[in-house]
Amino acid sequence: MSELDHLVVAAADLAECARWVEERLGVAMDAGGRHEVFGTHNCVLSLGPDCYLEVIAVDPQAPAPGRARWFELDTAAMRARLAGGPALVHWVVRVPSFAGERHVMELSRGSNRWALTVAPDGRMPLGGIAPSRILWRTPPPATFLLDKGIRLDTLSISTPDVAALRLLVADVVGPVSVRPGDSGLAATFSTPSGPAAIGGPTGVG
Repeated sequence: MSELDHLVVAAADLAECARWVEERLGVAMDAGGRHEVFGTHNCVLSLGPDCYLEVIAVDPQAPAPGRARWFELDTAAMRARLAGGPALVHWVVRVPSFAGERHVMELSRGSNRWALTVAPDGRMPLGGIAPSRILWRTPPPATFLLDKGIRLDTLSISTPDVAALRLLVADVVGPVSVRPGDSGLAATFSTPSGPAAIGGPTGVG
C-alpha cells in the first residue's frame, strides 16, 4: 500500500512559481530550502495532515550538479514547457518500504531524511503521470507544516492508456482518479476562499 505524499509544481523561477500557486490557492507558501545534490530549491504548502504541495525550480545560485536534475528540469522539453509558466508536473507516493524499486537515492536536508526513486537521467515515470516513491526516514513534512486550510479534493490523471495506469496506481490511498485523455495531471482543492484548481494536459499549467 502507498499513500499520496505530495504534488510537484515546477517553474523556471521559484519566486514566480510561489506567486503562481498563491494566486490560485489564496495563501502564501512556506519557505523550503536547497537541494544540493540536484541544484534546485523549493517552497512547500500543507494540504492537511497527510500530503503537501511542493513548488520547485533550478537554483540559479547553485553550482551545476554532478548528475541530471530530478523532475526532468534539465530537458529541453521541460524547459520549453516551463517557459509558458509553472506547471503541475508530478506526484509522489509515500511507501513503508521498497520492494525491488530501481534507482533509489538516500537524501537529506537539515533534519529531514528520506529515500526517493530517481532515475539517473532525471526522467519521471511515464513523463510524470505515474508517481515516484518516497520512504521517509524522519517524520513526513505533511505532519509538521503549518495548516492554512487548503485541502486536496482530487488528483485527476489523464492518459491514453487508462487500464494500464489504473493497474499501476491500484495500491495508492488518496483522492486519485484516472481518466482517458491526453497525458496530464490536474488537481482540485478546497480553500478558505472557495474551490480552486491547477493543472491540465501536458504543456498546460
